[in-house]
Amino acid sequence: MSFLLGYCQLITTINRWVAGAVSVLVFIMVAIISFEVVSRYFFHAPTTWAMELSSLIFGPYFMLAGPYFLHTSSHINVDIIYSKLSPRLAGIFDCLIYFIIAVISVIFIYQSFPVALNAFSSNESSFTTWNPIIWPVKALIPISFLLLFLQALAESITAMQRSRKQENCV
Repeated sequence: MSFLLGYCQLITTINRWVAGAVSVLVFIMVAIISFEVVSRYFFHAPTTWAMELSSLIFGPYFMLAGPYFLHTSSHINVDIIYSKLSPRLAGIFDCLIYFIIAVISVIFIYQSFPVALNAFSSNESSFTTWNPIIWPVKALIPISFLLLFLQALAESITAMQRSRKQENCV
């Protein structure tokens, strides 16, 4: 049992750290978009890179913060129904939901890993006027789904403990 507790704590700590690290990207996106607005409307000199770069930054931010949002229950939940369930039944539903998330994560890992590998091997770029290399962003897709899968497993362990009325994992 202590191995499972350690696993839950380790995965949650990793995802908390990753979410905290990528949260800085929001400030970078705001600076880039602000620069574009000032450049475009005050100096009549729009950039060719600002909007694309902000999109390339938003993807990793969104994907890598997701596993920690799963832990903090920051996702959408139907509280009207969920609040009426007993702790045991709520834990069972949570286990089912986390199992579905884990299966979907495995499918996305399986499908996105070859795409990321191909993008890396071909040094894929965006083919726009600015034409940045985009394989690092594509490489983060299977990584983020791996983190989501690991967090879903940790949350299912926690849900099983809740359904058995044991102490929470994290």
